[in-house]
Amino acid sequence: MFTGIIRERGTIAGVEGAGGGVRLVVEAPETAASSTVGDSVSVNGVCLTAVDVADGRVAFDAVPETLGRTTLGAATAGTEVNVEPALRAGEPLGGHYVQGHVDGVGSVRTIAREGEGLRVTIEAPRDLLRYCVVKGSVAVDGVSLTVAVLEDAAFAVALVPHTLEVTTLGTLAIGDRVNLEVDVLAKYVERLTQR
Repeated sequence: MFTGIIRERGTIAGVEGAGGGVRLVVEAPETAASSTVGDSVSVNGVCLTAVDVADGRVAFDAVPETLGRTTLGAATAGTEVNVEPALRAGEPLGGHYVQGHVDGVGSVRTIAREGEGLRVTIEAPRDLLRYCVVKGSVAVDGVSLTVAVLEDAAFAVALVPHTLEVTTLGTLAIGDRVNLEVDVLAKYVERLTQR
């Protein structure tokens, strides 16, 4: 379980293997210092299991299912990523419940300056948008955000200067693909009301 409050911006130091899965090596000294093999870590919103931790780096094995359903399939060495270790008992829940189970991939449609921040509109699959509400939560590349505007085929979020500084969202460009995870509570509500 994660909160969507990014702890560190890491860098993919290596991508090894192909086809049957890859090993991603992420340089993230703060996360590595508090991680051990077997720990769950969110990398751009994808829950991965640490398989090696050494010298400020954490390695993860990503299987074809993960690579095909997230943006990690296109990751290359040098790519910056949002990193968040799993929530530990007693830590504050500052964002919202984020599982690290990416529901789909969206695409940045527009970016507009709003004061010191940005408004970013993201095209998203319609089957995910049904779980979004204005002022509700959504995770974009693992970052807990609030839906500011909801359209038929997209939603918009307002990014404050702090978010732009400490996450990779400050480097987004039009057309960039992003991992999306809708609020799991909305999915449970839908399931319960269908009965």
